This record gives sequence, C-alpha cells and structure tokens, in this order.
Amino acid sequence: MHYTGTIWRPPYEASSLLLEVTAGCTHHGCKFCTLYHDLPFPFRMSPLEDVERDLQEAQLWVTDPVALLTAQLQGLPRPERIRRAFLTGANPFVLKHERLIEIAALIRRYLPSIQTIGCFARVTDVTLKSDEELASLHRAGYDGLTIGMETGDEEALRFMNKGYTAVDIVNQCRRLDRAGIQYSFFYLAGVSGSGRGEVGAKATADVCNQLHPARIGVNMLTVYPDSELYREIQRGSWKEESEIEKYREVLVLLENLEIPTQFAALGASNAYRFQGTLPEDKDVLAATLGEIIETVEEDDLREYRVNLQHL
Repeated sequence: MHYTGTIWRPPYEASSLLLEVTAGCTHHGCKFCTLYHDLPFPFRMSPLEDVERDLQEAQLWVTDPVALLTAQLQGLPRPERIRRAFLTGANPFVLKHERLIEIAALIRRYLPSIQTIGCFARVTDVTLKSDEELASLHRAGYDGLTIGMETGDEEALRFMNKGYTAVDIVNQCRRLDRAGIQYSFFYLAGVSGSGRGEVGAKATADVCNQLHPARIGVNMLTVYPDSELYREIQRGSWKEESEIEKYREVLVLLENLEIPTQFAALGASNAYRFQGTLPEDKDVLAATLGEIIETVEEDDLREYRVNLQHL
C-alpha cells in the first residue's frame, strides 16, 4: 500500500481499508491546522494506477491461499472480508464525480465485499456537485462522510479562514440528506476563543438541529507553534480558552442539541473520552462533563494539552 505523509482517519474508521486517493488539502488555509505540514505539496491526486495496485495488494489479504494457510497453521483467525473503504487525504470528496465513480468501480472490481466508501470532506466539496451527482455517488457506495465543520459560529469561521459560512453548512448538508449520504461532524471545542465558547456552542447546536448528522465528534483545540493561529496569539489578536472553558463549552453544546445522533469525544486531543447516543444518554454524558468541570484541575488538563506531541 502506498501512503504519503501522516495518514489521518476518524476513530470510528479503524476497521476500514485506508486507500490513498489524495494527499494533502485543497484549502490548506485553516489557521489552527498543521495536519498536512509534513507534505512537500499542498494537494495531490493519486494516479489511478497506484490506487489499482493498492487494491490488488489488499485483495491478497483475504484471497491469497498461502496467507490463508499460514494463518491456519499459526492458529490465527481467518482474515475477515473488508466491508468498508476510507479514502485518505484531507478532502478526497473534492474530486470530480467521474473520478470518484472510477475509484468506486475499481474498489468493487477487486474487493466486491466492500459495501460503503467514506472519506473526509469539506463543505465546499459538496457545493461542487449537482444533486444528480450526489445521488449517483450514493448509489456507487459513498456514505458516511466526515466533515470538519468545527463550529457554527460565523465569527470564528471567518477568523479561522474555514472558507465557508454556517449557512453553507446547513445548505450543503441538507443536500447530502436529500441524496441519502450520511455524514458525521467534527466539532472543535475552543475554536471561538476565550470568552466565546458558549456562544459558539449554541450557534453550533442551532446548525446541527437543522440537519441529520449521524455523529458529532468532539475534538479539543490544540495550538501548535507552526500554526498561523499560534502567530495570531503571539500578536495578541486572539486568546485561547482555558481547558475548563472548553469542557463547559462542550456541555453547552450537548445541552442544546435536540436531534438524535451519536455524541462522542474519542480522538487524541481529548484528555477524557466519552461517547453515547442522544437523546437517551444525554443526562449521563452531561453528568460526565459536569464531573470533569468540577473535579479536574486546570493545571492537569493543561499539562495534557502542552505535552500532546501530535494529534
């Protein structure tokens, strides 16, 4: 399998086949992001020949007789059939409809057991596709996109240079809803800045309550020295929330959500991890967050943040 730079995936894609069809990000402008700084280019598509070779290699995992016999002799379980592929890169969904269809066809040719295809997507990637193309992509297996909405706070979206507005999030994700394409949101606690966390949380809940995200995944903002946001802090033009503020913000978001969805904090940026289903688990999740806010010291949470070498 060919991979370029650090490969990122959501926690819930752990069992998916990671297939590199792009590397880097087409936007490459969010002030807080350093995820693709190790690449020597902003964005690149993988040649289809590389994608096909990777699929041929993956096919051997579950069909190679020697590998199956070796596993049997060593008492190892028979390799399970691969049910899902996750296309890597910051936003593979930016690829043209025809290219995504070609990739889906290759996946089906070599791994017909794969039922769905997911990837990261920007809101602007959806804008580039017609309703007919979105429906076609859903029929081809594209489902379960992960969208880094970060927040519904218009001021924060502008300052962080996300490249879209809260209205764009609502309009484009409604189109995904109509096409039948499920999606999950990444929410970035702390992105609104000191003193504005609860404002951002309420604005985000307002956006989410108009939509049908399958999951809202909470991440805690971690500011690294090579980010543009770090330079904004040094210039005095933005102030970071305290760690306790971030947890209060997440609690406000939880309290204001009125839709059925999964709510989780599972990534490395979270010093404390939790997950549950809304609305059934709202009280339990709120109690967990309340206990963190009341019993955990700011210094302990901050120590976790400053020692977090990598997301």
